[in-house]
Amino acid sequence: MSLAAEAFVSQIAAAEPWPQNATLYQPLRGNQVLMLSSVPQAYLRMCGLPVRVCCRANAEYMSPSGKVPFIHVGNQVVSELGPIVQFTKAKGHSLSDGLDDVQRAEMKAYMELVNNMLLTAELYIQWCDDTTASEITRQRYSSPYSWPLNHILAYQKQWEVRRKMNAIGWAGKGLEQVYEDVSQCCQALSQRLGTQPFFFNKQPTELDALVFGHLFTILTTRLTTDELSERIKSCSNLLSFCRRIEQTYFEEDKDSQSAGSQYSRGPSLF
Repeated sequence: MSLAAEAFVSQIAAAEPWPQNATLYQPLRGNQVLMLSSVPQAYLRMCGLPVRVCCRANAEYMSPSGKVPFIHVGNQVVSELGPIVQFTKAKGHSLSDGLDDVQRAEMKAYMELVNNMLLTAELYIQWCDDTTASEITRQRYSSPYSWPLNHILAYQKQWEVRRKMNAIGWAGKGLEQVYEDVSQCCQALSQRLGTQPFFFNKQPTELDALVFGHLFTILTTRLTTDELSERIKSCSNLLSFCRRIEQTYFEEDKDSQSAGSQYSRGPSLF
């Protein structure tokens, strides 16, 4: 199929109503993934779009970009927040339509900050901190697979992440510098949020979903030390923001199935 034909098919699919059987795929919760992003699920819930969460050991290899989680809607598979935002917008669901051009540019700038700092810090700590990588990350990442595939996949992933860190200039950083970068990022976000319920106006945007997704992941992940989560907790309004988002959009998870279920609820700040 030509690129033009694929684009046409995608446009037709995007214009169809949001189905009730939309599925969000992610790695096995609890014993495989260490720091699982809550960004896509938070965004969809803020949009009021129903999605079923399905945990699969090979979710990373099912994703078109290799990034998880990803969504399967109709015959479309979409990963990463940017493409998911565009996909839902084509279906008439957007969180940022009420922003003017200046606000939209500011939102994108803060989203870049979060991706460049928080996301990169998460990857660094998981795969470049030797203690975390050896004691937690490699074991959990490889847990669904048998020997020798488990070791091959874990070291391959670590090599990929470390190569990325080298390319963006993070390879030479120490843990303390990474913690300081996270602190500066959180302080900037805290100052922008202030006493507002959301970053822009009184309604959530993509930025709220992105910030919540990363902060919630860090706050609810047990690492070798609590230093990373403590940096976030030092900004009390960000902690309150995360609790408010969880209570507003994830309240129903408290009534979901037990932790051993394939569709179980995840960690909580409460």
